[in-house]
Amino acid sequence: MSGDHSHSEDQVDGGSRFNDSHKHKDKYKEKEHKHKDHKKDKERDKSKHGNSDHKDSSDKKHRDKEKMKHKDGSTDKYKDKHKEKRKEEKMKSFDGKVKKEKENGFASPHVKSEPEDDIYHSPKHEKSLKRERDDDNDSEFKPKKIKTEIKTENDKRAKKRKPDEDTKSKKTKNKKGEVADGKKKAKKEPEEKWKWWEEERYTDGSKWKFLEHKGPVFAPPYEPLPSNVKFYYDGKHMKLSPGAEEVATFFAKMLDHEYTTKDIFRKNFFKDWRKEMTAEEKAKLTDLKKCDFSEMSDYFKAQSEARKAMTKDEKLKIKAENERLLQEYGFCIMDNHKERIANFRIEPPGLFRGRGDHPKMGMLKRRIRPQDIIINCSKDSEHPKPPPGTKWKEVRHDNKVTWLVSWTENIQGSIKYIMLNPSSRIKGEKDWQKYETARRLKKCVDRIRNQYREDWKSKEMRIRQRAVALYFIDKLALRAGNEKEEGETADTVGCCSLRVEHIKLYPENDGQEYVVEFDFLGKDSIRYYNKVPVEKRVFKNLQLFMENKEPDDDLFDRLNTSVLNKHLQELMDGLTAKVFRTYNASITLQQQLKELTSGEDNVPAKILSYNRANRAVAILCNHQRAPPKTFEKSMQNLQTKIDAKRGQLSDAKRDLKSAKADAKIRRDEKSKKTVETKKKAVQRIEEQLMKLEVQATDREENKQIALGTSKLNYLDPRISVAWCKKWGIPVEKIYNKTQREKFAWAIDMAEDDYEF
Repeated sequence: MSGDHSHSEDQVDGGSRFNDSHKHKDKYKEKEHKHKDHKKDKERDKSKHGNSDHKDSSDKKHRDKEKMKHKDGSTDKYKDKHKEKRKEEKMKSFDGKVKKEKENGFASPHVKSEPEDDIYHSPKHEKSLKRERDDDNDSEFKPKKIKTEIKTENDKRAKKRKPDEDTKSKKTKNKKGEVADGKKKAKKEPEEKWKWWEEERYTDGSKWKFLEHKGPVFAPPYEPLPSNVKFYYDGKHMKLSPGAEEVATFFAKMLDHEYTTKDIFRKNFFKDWRKEMTAEEKAKLTDLKKCDFSEMSDYFKAQSEARKAMTKDEKLKIKAENERLLQEYGFCIMDNHKERIANFRIEPPGLFRGRGDHPKMGMLKRRIRPQDIIINCSKDSEHPKPPPGTKWKEVRHDNKVTWLVSWTENIQGSIKYIMLNPSSRIKGEKDWQKYETARRLKKCVDRIRNQYREDWKSKEMRIRQRAVALYFIDKLALRAGNEKEEGETADTVGCCSLRVEHIKLYPENDGQEYVVEFDFLGKDSIRYYNKVPVEKRVFKNLQLFMENKEPDDDLFDRLNTSVLNKHLQELMDGLTAKVFRTYNASITLQQQLKELTSGEDNVPAKILSYNRANRAVAILCNHQRAPPKTFEKSMQNLQTKIDAKRGQLSDAKRDLKSAKADAKIRRDEKSKKTVETKKKAVQRIEEQLMKLEVQATDREENKQIALGTSKLNYLDPRISVAWCKKWGIPVEKIYNKTQREKFAWAIDMAEDDYEF
């Protein structure tokens, strides 16, 4: 019995190993084995019928024998398969010839002659088979791993007997040739974010205690043009000095831009260009119209195309260099925390463009050098080193300011700064404080409004003008406006600097009474045009302010921004015209979201409601933009997608109708499942179509509205975060990654019941 048992185990063990090593065999061979099994079963049946006299005793013996031999749970079916495979292997070793024929387009091996069938192999045969495999170097052959859903009992038993094999780590190579221990590469855990908003803030007015950085990255030096790229004056080639050539390239790069067609741009450029010329060049170059920059322009266009056609390796090389600069100059240490710097590169020289019809467009923006730079850092830090052979203008240690580097630009004499990234503590604290100030205004805005209404009736003209201006700042979210030197900057105005020519009064217009029409250039030369009904007393005061004045006279001739800001400070500590804009923008968003959002809407519809609420704020704040150049084309592409999706929907509905009719006739489970599948397909396509249609509506409505400015600068982010949490909208749908970093404090602290 023990011998039989061990014999059975040997057979099963050998069979399972044999089976494992030959999983890659063709599936058509298996069919052949099944056919052979069928023949053998028939022969066994015949022998059983022939020995019917001894049926009972032989059956009993056979069952006992089988019980011992299959004690491990393997079945005849699998044993026969393994037996046939071993026999075929044996035939290979004896004959060494396997004939391949094409069956159904696949090569299938056939053995020429079949040996006689023995029900079981002897242990001798097992050993001989093993030796033959060794001789054929089968032990070195590693079959490909094939995923199988159904595993044989032999496989399972073999695994139980050999747990060591399973526990061994299987080393595989990934695409890059790196060895991995059969496990997915562990994701790099994100660094723990500094929750500065949970810490105490400085109360002594200081912004930091320790600040260390590497200074700015300067623009690369000018590279002269190749000798084959020529400049022509009056049809003749002329070699320019390096300084004059560099400025000429700035104009050549913009040759196809509409700026170079504007008289003021050309006049300012030529004036500044002549300052860079030698005396000889000045004497010769007297007319910009005779200058031919075409070869220069073509050269820079070719350079641009070459950059686009760069190989992957070239792009990676540039990317690696940019990353190196970022790691070296793009971070600073502030109060033991590594903070990202926003703009560590100095702007290269070029031609000033400005917004709208700026009077200084075309002027030369000069190259910024180390001697123009003021560095700000702490005394005990390692100071930034200037480029060799140069020195900084000054090194300061002022912890009451937030900038790291500053310089004065030559066009308008304004001071430029290198500051920290919007996601930094300093920027975040400033934003948080700004919105908290606007929330304080909410508590006293009714008192302020009542007061300026009373001031409309004041006997003093200056108080009346101040009260009407404050009404415009509150109701229309106008900027206060700053005093400017005439002719030095673009003719942009704010509330305090409005002129008589900027407004028109209509006692009645389009069925409304006391209408004021505003038309002027606001910040960044963006036109502000609005017709708005006002209160009767405001209208009467405006008529009074305009009496006996010329169109270019000031509307509020007894008011300026200094007087207004001083009055606002008296009304509430920290109150400015910008706080009014922030308050009105945020409160408008909150009210619009409550009105427009429906709990029954799906996610795309809710996002459309959010964008519409945001648009109401952008219109209030006059955040306009020119329609993108690619707008029409992108809308056509979107419409094509919508039409295609509608076609898919009609096809899906037709398929559903057909499936329902079929289900009525057949009345079986399969047809019912088909109907359900078709229903889901229709629902899915309907959702996709709705998403595309919402997208088209959103794009059309936002064609000339800039939503980003108000979202980033005037809307309390906690309103948006609370709305997302309340309606189950992912914050990622409202804020991108950079914006989420900027508003990390709001995302962390705002709950779904937050009220501005």
